[in-house]
Amino acid sequence: MKPQERLHRGLGQRQIEMIAIGGCIGTGLFMGSGKTISSAGPAVILIYAITGLMLYFVMRAMGELLLHNLDYKSFVDFSDDILGPRAGFFVGWSYWFAWIVAAIAEIIAITSYVSFWWPYFPPWASAIATISVLTTINLLTVKAFGELEFWLAIIKVIAIIGLILVGCWLSATGFVSTDGVKASITNLWAYDGIFPNGFPGLMAGLQTTIFAFAGMEIIGTMMAEAKEPRKMIPDAIRKIPWRILIFYIGTVTVMMMVTPWVNISPDKSPFVGMFSLVGLASAASLVNFVVASSATSSSNSGIFATSRMLYGLAQNHKAPAIFGKLSSHQIPAGGVFLATLLMLSVSIILTMVDSMMEAFQMVGAIAALIFIFIWSMILLAHLVYQQRHPQAHKHSAFRMPMSKFMPYVIFAFFLVVIYALSLDHVTRIALYVLPGWFALLAVFYQLKLRGSRT
Repeated sequence: MKPQERLHRGLGQRQIEMIAIGGCIGTGLFMGSGKTISSAGPAVILIYAITGLMLYFVMRAMGELLLHNLDYKSFVDFSDDILGPRAGFFVGWSYWFAWIVAAIAEIIAITSYVSFWWPYFPPWASAIATISVLTTINLLTVKAFGELEFWLAIIKVIAIIGLILVGCWLSATGFVSTDGVKASITNLWAYDGIFPNGFPGLMAGLQTTIFAFAGMEIIGTMMAEAKEPRKMIPDAIRKIPWRILIFYIGTVTVMMMVTPWVNISPDKSPFVGMFSLVGLASAASLVNFVVASSATSSSNSGIFATSRMLYGLAQNHKAPAIFGKLSSHQIPAGGVFLATLLMLSVSIILTMVDSMMEAFQMVGAIAALIFIFIWSMILLAHLVYQQRHPQAHKHSAFRMPMSKFMPYVIFAFFLVVIYALSLDHVTRIALYVLPGWFALLAVFYQLKLRGSRT
């Protein structure tokens, strides 16, 4: 393959680092945490900790497999090689679909954030404007994408650290909000304890928590465009636990210290609501800008991930050849256009529903369930790899810890999450969509096989 026909290795260390952070901090946290907190109360801290721990091990499995063979450009490649072409086909197209759905959820969130400033601005107009800008950016060089993600991630990091510091200061000084509630660490247990809603609360919290972590695996789609994958990928994955501790557990803990969980609305972003509650209108507007930029970042990542995934599928004859062609900027433009077209059409429809949060929750649940399938396939590939290449696994420079039994623990956790999704009438829709999607893939795979034989 000629150099101009390959993806360009234009992502440096700082960009990989920030894109990895961006993958850990999304709208599922900024917007969905209100629903999670109102369902589980302070127990949300435990939910985020357990979910983050499980997915950290998934990322370690993915990292070891990617570095086992640098010819693997993504987890689709090792799924194809280790589990077979059918698995590679299902994983690749499912990941493409998951990010399309996730990006639609982000666009819905953006329209909600825009209404904070301009309540009468049509949601469909916000969707069109956002997607148009993201399409333009993704048609530029990969370096342009990396730069945008770098600065959007910087905004997230500064905002969250600032929120934690402000929240700690408000709690330490005993700040009293406009509705007479005092900020204090005791708010974490003063309202019916740490587990106020018991086991049902934990299950309800899991429904939205899992989507908050979707995107971690985007690191695994950057192998072809990372300058030093052997160094960059492990570094990015090793820092995931610290990011979870700070950005997930730290933020929700501080929010519940300032605003008791019983006062946090499930239908609004608690990040914006916290500053509105304490009477800091200008700060609330600033935080709204941050969460809007976060959703924009996630949508941007969705277009990036789907276009690269479609490019890889086309290169391996699992998608139409047109999606395997690169533009003059070495960008898979066909995949970019298809992603933005689908996002635009569905987002406009969903922004016309009565409940924006319900639409977000439904779409987020569909995406979360597909991501669970992707993560499970990564673990399954790692288990097969351990059996086929025991020496490579034993001497791996980035070996997955507790690899003999941890995948089975994570599988059990995923079953609990699926059970939790079945308990709510909105998230239950996702359980009906996934079998239909797999049936469609099975039909297309059989048609592909027949086409290759003729």
